[in-house]
Amino acid sequence: MSEKKNKSLRRQEDVRLLDEEVFEEFEDEEDFSESDNFSADDSFDDDDIDDDELYEDEDEEGKKKKKKVLRRRGKRRRQKKMKENKGKRSKKAWIIGGSIIGGLLVIYLGISAFFISHFYINTTINGKDFSGKTESDVVAYMKDQVEGYSLKIIEADNKTDEINGEAISMTYKKDDSVKDALKNQNPLLWIRALFSKSSAEVTINVDYNEDALSKAIGSIQAVKAEQTEPVSAYPKFDGESFKVEPEVYGSAVDMEILTKKIKEYITNFEPELNLLNEKCYKVPKYTTESKEVQKACDDMNKYCQASITYPMKENVVVDKALISTWVSADADMNVTFNEEAVRAWMRDFGKTYDTVGTTRTITSPTGKTVEVSGGTYGWSIDEEAETQNLIASIKNGEVVTREPAYEKTAASHAAQDWGTTYLEVDLSAQHMWYIVNGAIALETDVVTGLPDAKHATPAGVYSILYTEPDSKLIGEKDPETGKPIYETYVRYWMPFTYQGHGFHDADWQTAFGGSRYQSYGSHGCVNMPVDQAGALFNMLSAGTPVVLHY
Repeated sequence: MSEKKNKSLRRQEDVRLLDEEVFEEFEDEEDFSESDNFSADDSFDDDDIDDDELYEDEDEEGKKKKKKVLRRRGKRRRQKKMKENKGKRSKKAWIIGGSIIGGLLVIYLGISAFFISHFYINTTINGKDFSGKTESDVVAYMKDQVEGYSLKIIEADNKTDEINGEAISMTYKKDDSVKDALKNQNPLLWIRALFSKSSAEVTINVDYNEDALSKAIGSIQAVKAEQTEPVSAYPKFDGESFKVEPEVYGSAVDMEILTKKIKEYITNFEPELNLLNEKCYKVPKYTTESKEVQKACDDMNKYCQASITYPMKENVVVDKALISTWVSADADMNVTFNEEAVRAWMRDFGKTYDTVGTTRTITSPTGKTVEVSGGTYGWSIDEEAETQNLIASIKNGEVVTREPAYEKTAASHAAQDWGTTYLEVDLSAQHMWYIVNGAIALETDVVTGLPDAKHATPAGVYSILYTEPDSKLIGEKDPETGKPIYETYVRYWMPFTYQGHGFHDADWQTAFGGSRYQSYGSHGCVNMPVDQAGALFNMLSAGTPVVLHY
């Protein structure tokens, strides 16, 4: 065998042995560095050494050098081989992963194709589960529901009625509502339905005879029964204040709501309708919990805080008991204060305590007791002014005692409201008295008007309008002559009416008292002796009451 061939064989064997050694030493490492297992003094470049040179020197130093070179070359070969294997494994992984993803995509798209014609999992339509069902399945269900359908109606007292689908000629009417519901779902998003529920409200069209349904509704026991309307909670005065009076629930059916609910239940094929639960009965607009009612109570009680006392013959009190009748709350709990009611009360108040022109009783110094009516003296309340005063006091919540506003006033609220100082004329006795503080200060016989319709001295209670000395009394004009019927000079003039009636001296009268007035009576005045007229004039003041009676 040639030397060259021997070197080749030896080289192959050395490479094999070193490859095994390198493999055993580095088989657990994923990467190699050219500096691995070599010391810093390995400065030679093995690429510059050819194979023949390695096998020329067989001494000890040559063997070490050969071993280092071969180890380094073997390591490089191993490193290259591992990189090649790693690339092959990565490519294989990509192929396997791609195959899995492709398979899953095919499956996903296949399921998506399924949900083009089927509803999602966890899908309800009008409350019914139609998971994975087709349009035909839903329509078939609807048709089945119509056949033999009946609606049970439960009333407030647990009585029951039934509306039968056949009785109202009920039939299913197909439309595109189910198809549209199916179109609204995106088949590619079916996976979301696994984690959430979806629902659809589909209007299921049915045909039925409206007249037959109306008749069926009218035959319901709750509708046929006597209808008791509900009563809302409202402010009620309990003698002390307004409090919320609780509501009352009646039995009256709200026909609009009842009809609407029955149609809804029939459309949705619901088996049972509870009239109470669905609020088919009329209910009170307001309850004890309604803020509007409590506010109305509060507002009304503000008016009732007022108290106005009128000191008449007895105290007249306008308090909460009366005021409560003047405030009210309407159906919307708007509070109103009835001013017209206050005005009406004031009219009655005036009628009770006004004395002008009323019949009063007087007892003469002679002991004679008579009734006297008419005249212009007495109490007369200014009703409109006091109505406004009272309204203001109530609105302001005032607690006050006061006299009402008067048009006319008198001396006292007693039965004889002229008090203890007054003039009294007994037209029958033709005698007069001037009473001062209950005692006679002056009295005298008099001559009064002729007892006819035109000249008679008027009975009644009046007051002295004014006093005037040296006055000329002028009578009415004579229609024929155009001149006054009389013109008379008097020293003392004390009128008590604006029609010309008054007290005055009459020096033309030759006598006074008795029956002289029947023949020589005046035109209506009270004729007095001159001296008595003068004495009275000096004592009298305007406003003194005058009582004339028969």
